[in-house]
Amino acid sequence: MRPEHADGDKAKCGAQKRQGALGDTCTFVAGWGTDHVGFGRCRLHGGNTRNQRTAARTAQADAEARQILATLDVALVADPFTALSRLAGQVLAWQEAISSIVNQLGDRVRYEGASGSEQLRAEIALYERAMDRTGHVLGMIAKLNIEDRMARVTERQADALVSALEAALAAAGVTGPAADDARKAAARHLRAV
Repeated sequence: MRPEHADGDKAKCGAQKRQGALGDTCTFVAGWGTDHVGFGRCRLHGGNTRNQRTAARTAQADAEARQILATLDVALVADPFTALSRLAGQVLAWQEAISSIVNQLGDRVRYEGASGSEQLRAEIALYERAMDRTGHVLGMIAKLNIEDRMARVTERQADALVSALEAALAAAGVTGPAADDARKAAARHLRAV
């Protein structure tokens, strides 16, 4: 069977050709003739070697995890404390995305390499790396005492809101029981939010 040349939207092998003009690269479909079609080098350019298979599987797992990660709703934030919390959310999402790929492997976490030795799949290495990064970011948050800092920010915002309400009531000339009723109504509303 002859190799397929890559269409404009398909990944190419991209290996440097030995023959032809300087700078010519292989235009066959990435991974042609291997068990990792769509990723890595083609069979003619070493795609069936252990290192190329490992690299292709890593690239494939990375692409799958990025697709899953792209579907997650991650909101933007304005302050650094919330940004670190957001980063922790992304790291956890990445770890969960890789985890779902590893779970699909079932008991196929190892395979026999070309030399006959037992090999660990690239997905497992990505999962271990994701777990390490998750632990690092969560440890950083714990060290920086982010929860307490966020609580102080929230308290300051609440104090500013109460001050604004007090100023508005005073400017409107609302005093006595009417001002107390307005404060209570505002407090009920804020607790509901």
